[in-house]
Amino acid sequence: MKCVFVALTMAYGLALPTAGLAQNILQKSGAVFVMTNAADGNQVVSYNRAADGTLTEFERFDTGGRGSGGNSDPLGSQGSLLLSQDGSMLFAVNAGSGDISAFRVLGSTLLLTDIEPSGGAAPNALAQYGNLLYVINSGASSSVTGFRITGFGQLQPIANALRFLSTNITAASSLAFSPNGAFLVVIERETNNIDVFPVQSDGTLGPVNIQPSSVPGAFAVIFAPNGAALVVATGPASAVNGSAISSYSIAAGGILAPVSNDVPTLGAATCWSAITPNGQFVYTSNAGTSTISAFSVSSTGVLTPVAGTIVATNPSNLDIAMSADGKFLYALEPGVGGVGIFAIQSDGILMSLGSVDNIGTTQGLNGIAAF
Repeated sequence: MKCVFVALTMAYGLALPTAGLAQNILQKSGAVFVMTNAADGNQVVSYNRAADGTLTEFERFDTGGRGSGGNSDPLGSQGSLLLSQDGSMLFAVNAGSGDISAFRVLGSTLLLTDIEPSGGAAPNALAQYGNLLYVINSGASSSVTGFRITGFGQLQPIANALRFLSTNITAASSLAFSPNGAFLVVIERETNNIDVFPVQSDGTLGPVNIQPSSVPGAFAVIFAPNGAALVVATGPASAVNGSAISSYSIAAGGILAPVSNDVPTLGAATCWSAITPNGQFVYTSNAGTSTISAFSVSSTGVLTPVAGTIVATNPSNLDIAMSADGKFLYALEPGVGGVGIFAIQSDGILMSLGSVDNIGTTQGLNGIAAF
C-alpha cells in the first residue's frame, strides 16, 4: 500500500507527506475546507474538525489556478468547492483561469491530482454523481459540461457533453444531480429558470426541460435523499425579508411538480442551503439578514418551519456546509474572513460554538465543504 501511494505521488508530481501530514492522513476526525478564490492564486484552507465540532487550521493547499477575487460573493454560486459523495475527492473551480482542480482527500490533507480546462469561461459551480462531474461555465455563453473521474483522481472530458443554457447570459449559479443520477438540475439566476436535463447512459445530457421558478430570484438547488429538489430564492426585490424555499418532485420527462411552494425563510438574500445526511432538516443561509433558517423535510418532500424558522444569527454568512455525521453546520463568514460553527440540536435548532477568523477578508471567499 505504501508503494502504491509513493507511485501515485511521483506520477502526479506531488510531494510526499511529512511525518505531520502522515499522522493527519491516518486520523479519522472530520475536516472542513474553504476556498479563498484569490485572484493571484486560488487556495483551499483545510481545518481539522474535533469531535466537539471546533476547528483548527491545518494547512493551505494551492489549486494551481486563479480565482476571481472580489469581496462579497464574487462567484454568485453554490457548489464552487465540492466534496465527492464518498468524501474521497474534493473539486474546486478556478474562475479566473477557467479550469477545475481535483484533489484526493486524506483526512485534512489534500493531494492535487489534476487541473483541467472547464470547457468554457468563468466556472463557478460543480455537481458530482458516481464518476460524473459537471461544471457550470457562467462566462461568455452560459453552459454546462461534463467529465469522468478516473480511479487516479484525474478528470477526462466527456465527448459531446457540452450543453448551452437557455441564453448567453443566464448567471447560472447552482447545479445538482438527483439521488439516483437520472437528472441534472441547473438554476439560471438571471432568467429565473430551472433547467432539468436527463442524464444519458454515456454521461451526456438529453434534451432539457426548462421551467420557470415560482419565486423570483432562484439561486440554488440541492436534493433531499428522498429525491425532493429543494430550491432557494431571494424573492421579489421589493419585498422585505421575502426570500423563500420550495420543494419539487421530478416526474417522467423532467417535469417539476411543486410539493411545498414558496415557504418563507423570514430572511433576505437567501442563496445557499444544506441538508442533514438523513434528510430530516434543511438549512438556508440568509445573507441579507445574517441569519440561518431551518425546515423539516417529510418523506414526501413537504417543508415545515422549525420553531420560529430563524434558528441562528451570525455576524455574516454566505455558503454553508454540513458535517458528514449531521451534527454540525459550518457557515462561511466573508465579513470576518472565517467560519462560523454551529451544533445541530435534536429539534433542529442551532447552537453557536463560535468561529475561526483567520483567512482574511480581501480574498473573495467562496465555497465551503465538510465531512
